[in-house]
Amino acid sequence: MLDVTGAVTRSCDAARMGFLSRSERRELEALARRPKSELRLHRRARMILLADDGESRAAIARRLGSTRYRVGVWIDRYLEGRIDALRDRPRSGRPRKINSLERHQVVATACQDPAKLGCAYALWTEVALAKALVASGRVDEISASSVGRILRAGDLKPHGIKMWCHSEDPEFQRKLADIVGLYLDPPRGEPVLCIDEKSGMQALSRKRGLIRPEPGRMGRLEFEYRRHGTSCLWGCFNVRTGCVLGRCTQGRTRAQFFEFMDLVASAYRQPRVHVVLDNLNIHKDTSRGRFVSDWNRRHGDRFVFHYTPTHGSWLNQIELWFGILARRILKYASFASTAKLDEAVLDFIEKWNEGEAHPFRWTYDGLPLVA
Repeated sequence: MLDVTGAVTRSCDAARMGFLSRSERRELEALARRPKSELRLHRRARMILLADDGESRAAIARRLGSTRYRVGVWIDRYLEGRIDALRDRPRSGRPRKINSLERHQVVATACQDPAKLGCAYALWTEVALAKALVASGRVDEISASSVGRILRAGDLKPHGIKMWCHSEDPEFQRKLADIVGLYLDPPRGEPVLCIDEKSGMQALSRKRGLIRPEPGRMGRLEFEYRRHGTSCLWGCFNVRTGCVLGRCTQGRTRAQFFEFMDLVASAYRQPRVHVVLDNLNIHKDTSRGRFVSDWNRRHGDRFVFHYTPTHGSWLNQIELWFGILARRILKYASFASTAKLDEAVLDFIEKWNEGEAHPFRWTYDGLPLVA
C-alpha cells in the first residue's frame, strides 16, 4: 500500500532543509508575483516557497486554504520535476473527429466565392459552408458549429465585409497634400472654408413621437412615418473658427450654388479666401462654360478653389459637421413639412455658432493611406 502520509512528511522534511537554489527561488517568486499568472500556478509556487522557508504542511494548508495532502502532493512533484512539474499534466481527452486536412479545407473553402461551389449565396454562412463542404466531398461530415469553431480559431469571418473605395485620380497625392496643408498650417489672415451641400434631407413625420428612455429601458421610436419631401442644405464651415453658414433650398442646381456662394462672398470680404470643394459638376468649370471662373471674376478673383481628389470627399471638413447635424437633428426628429425641417436645421446652425462652434482637431498629416 502507498504510504501517502510518509511521502508528504518526507517532502516537508526536505522543505525544512531549504531545498531551493537561489535561481529557483527567484523564478518561483517571480511566478508568485506575476499579475497575469494562472491562479493555480500562483498558489503552487507559494506552497513551494513557504515549504522552503520551513513552514509545515499543516501551516501552509491553513495559510493558503488547502489541505495537508494537496500541499504534500505539489511539494513531491516539485522535488521530482522542479518548476515544470507545477503545471498540469496533459490530459488525454476525446480524440479529434476533424483532422488537420479537413480543418484546412474549411478555411480554404471559406476564402472562396460560394458561386464556385454552385451555391447561390453572396457570402458564406456557417450552415451553408458546412453543407457545401460535405456536398463537394471535401469533408465527410461536419456540423455548422464545428465550422464556426474552426473559423473563430483562424480569426476568419467570411460573413463580414469592410467597405473601401479606391481613387484612380492621378493627382490624388498632390490634391491631398494641398488640402491637408491648409488644415495643418492655414495662411494667416486668409479664411479656409469647407463648402458642400447635404442633399436629400427627408422631412419625415413619425406616427408617434419619440418615447424617451427610462432607467432600465432604451428610448423607442415608431417605425411608421409619412414622407413630406426633401430639402437641401448648403453649408460653409470655417476651419479656423468652426462657425457654419447655411442656406436651405428645395433643389440642388448650379444657380442655387452660386446664390449660396454670393452669401459666402458677402460674409467673407478678405482679399484672399480659400475654398475646399468636391468634384460635383456644379462646383467646377465644365466644357459648356467657365461658370466658377466667371463668378470668381465678378468677385475680384478673391477666391482660391481647392478640389478634393476623386473619391476623396472625406477630406472636406464640412462632412464632419454634417455628421453632427444628422445625429443631433435629422436622425430621430419628426417634421410635418420641409419648412419645419429647414427651420430646425437653421435654428441648430444659429445655436451652434452662438455656443458650440469650434475647429475640428485634424490629425491626418497626408501620409499615404493603407487599404
